[in-house]
Amino acid sequence: MSTVGMCLTETLDEMVSNGVLSPEHAIQVLVQFDKSMTEALEAQVKSKVSMKGHLHTYRFCDNVWTFILQDVMFKTEECQETVGRVKIVACDSKLLSQ
Repeated sequence: MSTVGMCLTETLDEMVSNGVLSPEHAIQVLVQFDKSMTEALEAQVKSKVSMKGHLHTYRFCDNVWTFILQDVMFKTEECQETVGRVKIVACDSKLLSQ
C-alpha cells in the first residue's frame, strides 16, 4: 500500500474509533480511493517495470498476501536500479466492497 493509502487508512481508523464515521462508511471511502487510484494509474502510467529479487518471507492472512523481497532489481526500458529490501502487500480489491 502507498504512503497515501496507509495515512488514509490510519485516519479512517481513528475516525471510526472516535465515532465520527461508521465502519461501513470508512470501507466505502477506501473502495472509492482504490478505484480512483486504479483509474489514474491506468490513464497516466505509460511504462512497464519488471523486478527480480530473492524472496525472504511470504505470508497469507485474512485474504492479504505480504511478500518481503531482498536485493531486488527493478528494470525499465530506460534504467535499472537495485534496492536492498522491498515489502509488497496485495489483496483482492473485490473483497473490500463486500
